[in-house]
Amino acid sequence: MIIRIFKRGKEIVLAACDWDLLGKTLRSGEIKLHVSKKFYGEEPGDREALVAGLRSCTTANLVGERVVRIAVDAGFIDEGGIIVIEGVPHAQLFKMI
Repeated sequence: MIIRIFKRGKEIVLAACDWDLLGKTLRSGEIKLHVSKKFYGEEPGDREALVAGLRSCTTANLVGERVVRIAVDAGFIDEGGIIVIEGVPHAQLFKMI
């Protein structure tokens, strides 16, 4: 998986995707999601890094079976908050502080 954490103003943003999705564009109806290196980065990560990042971020953008499953299993994402784009799970997390 690919994990990138960066700041946007006061927000700490985590972007994570399954490795095989990097560079792909997913479409479903009017929804279009480009899994770009510019946003998601290129640094490999693991489950522990993803969970740690989810604990510390204020916003997360997650794409892929593995990444979304880890977020669900760790209690950060509810199954009802997942959408599927071209067969690929996608979820976003926003923390109210």
